[in-house]
Amino acid sequence: MAPAVLSTTIYEVSPPSKRLKVAPLQDDVSDASIETEIQPHPLRIKPSGNALTAPYNLRNTSTGLFALFPDEVILQVFGYLDADELVAIGSTSKGMYGFGRAEELWKSLFIESLASKATFTWRGTWRRTLLNISDLQESSIPLPDLFSDALYRPFHMSQVPLGPFVSNIPPQNQIQRFPDISTEEFNTKYSSAPFILSSPVKSWRGFKEWTYKSLISKYGNIKFRAESVEWRLGDYVAYMENQCDESPLYLFDRGFVEKTNGEMETGFTTPRCFGKDFFEVLGDDRPDHRWMILGPERSGSTFHKDPNATSAWNAVIEGQKYWIMFPPDLTPPGVFVSDDQSEVTSPLSIAEWLVGFHKLARQMPGCIEGICKAGEILHVPSGWWHLVVNTSPTLALTQNFVPTAQLPAALEFLDQQRQSVSGFDCSRVTDPYKLFIERMEAMFPEELKKAREVLEGRNNKKSKWDVLVAPKETRTGGFSFGFRV
Repeated sequence: MAPAVLSTTIYEVSPPSKRLKVAPLQDDVSDASIETEIQPHPLRIKPSGNALTAPYNLRNTSTGLFALFPDEVILQVFGYLDADELVAIGSTSKGMYGFGRAEELWKSLFIESLASKATFTWRGTWRRTLLNISDLQESSIPLPDLFSDALYRPFHMSQVPLGPFVSNIPPQNQIQRFPDISTEEFNTKYSSAPFILSSPVKSWRGFKEWTYKSLISKYGNIKFRAESVEWRLGDYVAYMENQCDESPLYLFDRGFVEKTNGEMETGFTTPRCFGKDFFEVLGDDRPDHRWMILGPERSGSTFHKDPNATSAWNAVIEGQKYWIMFPPDLTPPGVFVSDDQSEVTSPLSIAEWLVGFHKLARQMPGCIEGICKAGEILHVPSGWWHLVVNTSPTLALTQNFVPTAQLPAALEFLDQQRQSVSGFDCSRVTDPYKLFIERMEAMFPEELKKAREVLEGRNNKKSKWDVLVAPKETRTGGFSFGFRV
């Protein structure tokens, strides 16, 4: 069996009602402003720091030779075990029982199992669902003397309240809001700015008729994509309504129109203000560009830019989403980008990022935040960084597009960032830039010409520093710096 890739995460449900004060995790993501009085871990596991005042730690006295290794390594080794082996090793001692109950191990096993691809009954945790047992059939041995950040931290993160992060947004950070705008206003003023429109979505049939529960009644047996799995909508909602994952599975399905025989396509329309979408010239060769999104509170997307320099709109049908955004040239804290910008790494869950970096991010010039509520639609400009998290169970639709004002950006990206171009069927499209140029020349030659002129103007424009350090024979006069070697 191939080893599971772990992020050392544990998930549980139905925590005890008693509240317990615990020592805060002292690490790079601790934040004194976050409430530390939270639900205790279901197995009473505590952070590693509590071991300093404890007579013993089960991870040292009850795990045999595994005690020689860091907790993360123990979990990595356990990732090679199957379900029966995990149950067996967990029965050898309390310490091994604690590590064997890590939910991320069971999540990987279930997702890789045949059960995940068939009809199943979600039972509140990944472990119970894979073993097909009820909560009454599952053992629950308290482990108050097991101290491990690797085991405690994911549960702690799943309990962090979103309220302090999504409220009290500074006035200068607020995403601008309008009832609606015209196409001319969008192209001349707002194509490079985030904004929220409160009017267009409210006229959609989908907004008036759809809830995630109403969709179950019609499409409950249809399978939709939720990250690495394809589940029946009914099964996903059962999971969504009864889970305590740090990073809940996020339904993000590109084929929802086809899967519903076109019925959902009649429930929405692109707001007129966005104007022409030039990626439409690609026809059947166009990359995936529209998705149905559904997820519970705390589900969402970590920081990223939308593909191929496209812009996007995101319309909330039910629930609400918190957005935090940065302009293209300002990398958010906690995000690492490769030199050629082809790889983006954000090694934190949404909760960890909020706890560790949100306060700093909110103070940075250029940071933009806002809540997009049901019946509202948010514009994501081309190239903007954005993190989004659901603050309640949320149903939404999103679509990527290339408007007139951002056509130069799309052309430049397809030409200059070829290693980062995504979504095209490589068996049919070997050169996306060439294909796009050919289609634009055939259908919108004037718009293509203007976009190329904009790019040419940008490329020919010298920076002030270039002028200052230019050789004497190229200067037009005035003071400048020159360097000789």
